[in-house]
Amino acid sequence: MLVRIARLVARLPLRWSQGVGAALGRIAMALPGRYRRKSAENLAQAGLLDAARLARSGAHVGRAAAETPFVWFGPRERIEARIVVEGQALFDRALAGGRGVILLTPHLGCFEVAARAAARCGPITVLYKPPRLSAVRRLVETGRASPGVRPVPANATGVRALLRALKRGEAIGVLPDQVPSDGDGVWAPFFGRPAYTMTLPQRLARLTGATVLIACGERLPAGAGWRVRVEPFDGEPTPEAVNRAMEAMIRTIPDQYFWGYNRYKTPPRAEPVRDGRAGAAGAGE
Repeated sequence: MLVRIARLVARLPLRWSQGVGAALGRIAMALPGRYRRKSAENLAQAGLLDAARLARSGAHVGRAAAETPFVWFGPRERIEARIVVEGQALFDRALAGGRGVILLTPHLGCFEVAARAAARCGPITVLYKPPRLSAVRRLVETGRASPGVRPVPANATGVRALLRALKRGEAIGVLPDQVPSDGDGVWAPFFGRPAYTMTLPQRLARLTGATVLIACGERLPAGAGWRVRVEPFDGEPTPEAVNRAMEAMIRTIPDQYFWGYNRYKTPPRAEPVRDGRAGAAGAGE
């Protein structure tokens, strides 16, 4: 049922669906509740909070939700026509190196289109956390499995699939600001506060020698589509370095970050951060 509904929504002009989503997002952000509170807290932590930005953030979250059916189920030619890439040569050189590419795509803009852009050059395996509800899980798995994009679950099986893809010289995609749930992370500063951060990019880079890049799908105004910005990642992708790189990219388009995401939660198997300091707690090394 959800897949059928999403396919119907995907037929709408992108500008319409984004417009409706923006209106609903602004309304939702104006109402008292957990998402508004968490968004305000995280924006304040980053030193970016003001009433106008909070409202704009809500609008972009609504656009992100409303555009997803278009990205997942819309006609391929309509989607491709709305994606432009900055840094294509950088990605091409990394892929030509033969050791694979680790593409870090934080919850910024439309991260789904970054994988679609990468798939133009060859297959990309993307890590995702399967939703608990079976109907939603089917929707996500069906939508993300577009031509050239292979979604794998965020578990040991998925990690092995990522490793195999890199050893074949292919690209993989990871959401580096997703909180690892199985204790396989460390505490590292994110906008000045300890956040439990995955060590997976660092481990995969060490094992394979893959090139690490960071990218986002910046949402363009008036339904024009997205600008996928691919940027180099300097040095080893330690949790601290990854968080710094994400901060820098987020600050370029702060309204488009998912500020309502509970970035600072403590997973069940993670050692609690002590004295408010980020340290090497966890099983990441």
